[in-house]
Amino acid sequence: MNIETTPIPGLLVIHLDVHRDNRGWFKENWQRQAMMAAGLPDFGPVQNNMSFNDTKGTTRGIHAEPWDKFVSAAQGRFFGVWVDLRAGSSFAQVFTIEVDESVAVFVPRGVGNAYQTLTDNVTYSYLVNDHWSPAAIPNYSYLNLADPTVDIPWPIPLDQAEISDKDRHHPYLPDVVAQTMPGILILGGNGQLGRALGKLYPTARRVDIDELDLTDPAQVEAFDWTAYHTVLNAAAWTNVDGAETGEGRSSAWQANAEVPALLARLAIAHRHTLVHVSSDYVFDGTHPSWTETDHLAPLSVYGQSKAAGDLAVSTVPRHYLLRTSWVVGDGRNFLGIMADLADKGVSPSVVDDQIGRLTHTANLAGAIKHLLDTKAAYGTYNCTDGGPSLSWAQIAAAVFVNHGRSSDDVIPVTTEQYYAGKSNIAPRPHFSTLDLTKLEATGYEIPVYPIGQ
Repeated sequence: MNIETTPIPGLLVIHLDVHRDNRGWFKENWQRQAMMAAGLPDFGPVQNNMSFNDTKGTTRGIHAEPWDKFVSAAQGRFFGVWVDLRAGSSFAQVFTIEVDESVAVFVPRGVGNAYQTLTDNVTYSYLVNDHWSPAAIPNYSYLNLADPTVDIPWPIPLDQAEISDKDRHHPYLPDVVAQTMPGILILGGNGQLGRALGKLYPTARRVDIDELDLTDPAQVEAFDWTAYHTVLNAAAWTNVDGAETGEGRSSAWQANAEVPALLARLAIAHRHTLVHVSSDYVFDGTHPSWTETDHLAPLSVYGQSKAAGDLAVSTVPRHYLLRTSWVVGDGRNFLGIMADLADKGVSPSVVDDQIGRLTHTANLAGAIKHLLDTKAAYGTYNCTDGGPSLSWAQIAAAVFVNHGRSSDDVIPVTTEQYYAGKSNIAPRPHFSTLDLTKLEATGYEIPVYPIGQ
């Protein structure tokens, strides 16, 4: 078996091993492991269709559906035709080949498909990676078999062929509705990370809970998940202390565990790439540095809910799980709060026994885009800013200096002193530094921001 590329991007020709003897022949028409190793996408077929054609010259098409296909001949021979009907530079590109039992063709979503039988009794077989439904029909594109622009060299003239009335009346190329390919969906699109991702993916669809409530089964069912190939989950419950209350505990688990589990199920069903953001709080903070393979040991309800979400996301074949610490973006954050206090002449008490690094949302969004663009190995990656590990008090002191105040105007205190007398306080990891070796190995340059900026 070998696989050849074609002038249509993503359209592949597979030459199959056919074993013949006095009884007939045998072939492995679809063999996932071998075909993936040879270069075929792992497209996840869920349905097998067959079309039987009585007479030579039967001609069908040209149809482009919103799913991938694996086309082959179960019986007889046919002239296969494919026309790219996807919006883009390859629109209207044509490829043809004669197909018998030794040839199969992988047809990516949006590429128009047609064939003409070259013998009687032809059985045309095709695997698809989505179940057919009437609801999908509006997402089809069609092209007339006789379109003069693509000028298909039919072996049997169309006026001598057996064609359905429906196929005879498909539109010509100027009137074809080009297929729009699946895009990127950003959940939590109005949050700090969602906005940072939106700057890097301006054509992505950004939604928030007011548009899509993932805890509402009816909204989830009605949402068109087939319109996306990648889901970036930038939504989460981030009120660490609030998760320690009765109401907050439920909300944290719903947002950080149940929703990621739902997204994991949807990603598996629709073959999405799922990107999810986690936290240093999944660790207990007892070690100076943490790698992606360290065991989970969350101290707080928030950390436990994030760890549960991590486990759910890790079941998705195509997933990127980014663990971060101390995220700051373009909204209200620690740096901004310290800057305000410095400008107002306040001398705050700031925790000095929690050690880690900030993660700017621009850095986190950039790392996500890098992993997707480079097609890095799926899995978990730590992502924070570069530079030395510091305490909150040291970062605050740097902010004060930047605003013309003395570093001594920041009063360092222990976690225990800071939270003394307060209720519903979540335990904090003392060490939150995440090892960045794995992310750096993908070629991503970890940015180092000036301390306190």
